[in-house]
Amino acid sequence: MAEKKQIPLRLNAKLYDAIAAWAEDDFRSVNGQIEYLLTECVRQRKKNGKYVSEHLDEPPELDL
Repeated sequence: MAEKKQIPLRLNAKLYDAIAAWAEDDFRSVNGQIEYLLTECVRQRKKNGKYVSEHLDEPPELDL
């Protein structure tokens, strides 16, 4: 398994509460949820060279 880096992270209380609730819905820890979200954002960025939508919980719009 790849080595994991520890970093300090400061979040405002509202953002933390939102991530904590989302993590609970997904049966993850807050740390696990943050890691999951960052991984998905990086994967999406590599895939199409675009930043992820500000609405992460909504499916992306399809360019048809």
